[in-house]
Amino acid sequence: MGEKRDYHMSPEEFRHWGYQTIDWLVDYRQKVEEFPVLSQVEPGDIRAKLPSNAPQQGESFAEILADIDRIIMPGITHWQSPNFFGFFPAGASAPSILGELMSSGLGVLGFLWATSPACTELETHVLDWLIDMLGLPDHFKSSTGGGGVLQDTACSAAIVSVIAAREQKKADINRLVAYTSTEAHSSLEKAVRISGLRPENLRLIDIDHHYAMSPDRLEQAIKADLQAGLIPCYLAGTVGTTSSNAIDPLTRLGAIAQKYDLWFHVDGAMSGTAALCPELRWIHQGVELADSYCFNPHKWMMTNFDCNCFYVRDRLKLTNALSIMPEYLKNEATDSGKVIDYRDWQLPLSRRFKSLKLWFVIRHYGIEGLQHYVRKHVALAKEFAQWVKLDPAFKLVVNPPLNLVCFRHQGGDLINQEILNRINESGTMYLTSTKLDQKLTLRMAIGQAETERENVKLAWKLIRSVAEKIINDNDFTCQISTEKAA
Repeated sequence: MGEKRDYHMSPEEFRHWGYQTIDWLVDYRQKVEEFPVLSQVEPGDIRAKLPSNAPQQGESFAEILADIDRIIMPGITHWQSPNFFGFFPAGASAPSILGELMSSGLGVLGFLWATSPACTELETHVLDWLIDMLGLPDHFKSSTGGGGVLQDTACSAAIVSVIAAREQKKADINRLVAYTSTEAHSSLEKAVRISGLRPENLRLIDIDHHYAMSPDRLEQAIKADLQAGLIPCYLAGTVGTTSSNAIDPLTRLGAIAQKYDLWFHVDGAMSGTAALCPELRWIHQGVELADSYCFNPHKWMMTNFDCNCFYVRDRLKLTNALSIMPEYLKNEATDSGKVIDYRDWQLPLSRRFKSLKLWFVIRHYGIEGLQHYVRKHVALAKEFAQWVKLDPAFKLVVNPPLNLVCFRHQGGDLINQEILNRINESGTMYLTSTKLDQKLTLRMAIGQAETERENVKLAWKLIRSVAEKIINDNDFTCQISTEKAA
């Protein structure tokens, strides 16, 4: 027999390459602003650099780490850049990264309390902390019969809330109807489909001039469905819609939900983090009427993806809808009824120790530190909005309630699209767009951990400069005239 070979990294190698990897990440975070924000590669460029087949024999970690720079980095869009203003912020602070590392190193699968009590109890406790930190109602706390759980995203939170609503009705699924606004996130439509409700039984309710859901239109739709023999089941309101950061009127929506016995879910997504600041808690007015609520610390609370906090008023309504107990999961702690098994609160069975990174972030920054960054980003957004107002070439589409500014050039969709294209192709910064009032609208989302006033100031300078060049581009002007004439 040949000599037995150990293919594992030795403890010494693990320590050495662990230090090297951390050093690489530290260097990356320090120089992230030097990279083009939007990846400049073409489709297929990354795969072309990869070998056709997996290696037969293991390679050195030095080669693997070197290929991060050679192969991976050209294909990275740098969400952590202070010049990333697209979609939404993606917080990935150092404490959060270290918490993620610790979670990976421990390798816990915390689907039962018994599989690692610390995984469950820390999660329960930190989510209770956040209720007080955000000024949420006490009925979401674990001690009151409610409780919180970490989902991966608001999409999963929407799915489990629809399932809980469906099971609570105990009615013909084909007659159940769900409601949300035309500006709500697309995850609500996906949640309805996955939960088994008929896609055509999702009602997208019209919005008001603030892009928030109209309670009057909602009640009209509910009455029409009742007259048609359908069963209103579920309502989703939004605190900070993706397109415009609109805040739905939760108090009025919640009253309607109670009147017609609908499960009322509130999606706080990015904007819920703002409630860390007492002066911004107006965004949650009416959330006390919600049956469930969620927000994403992985967007604006210095916590890396994925991390969604999902709360329910009555946890039995959730767990009764999702719990299945096969023989191989039975254990003494669960049978005692004294513990929480988070497997019953989510779609998958297995789950990671995600509360560690949230715990690290809250303990490192403290409430005061987290509030500081929220206030800074809101102030920067308001200053940017003021610059837009003062420029006659641009229009502020909506006064920003928090950290998202929606604006457009007065020249029309083609010019706005060209501004977007040229800016993103330059790699200097990254913007995304949406449609508001059927017009292309530029979105400036300010909330990255390292974004400073100078980054926002330079972004506005670039936007104006690009717009001016487009206006002075005779070929582009002719193109606009031709398309308008057509």
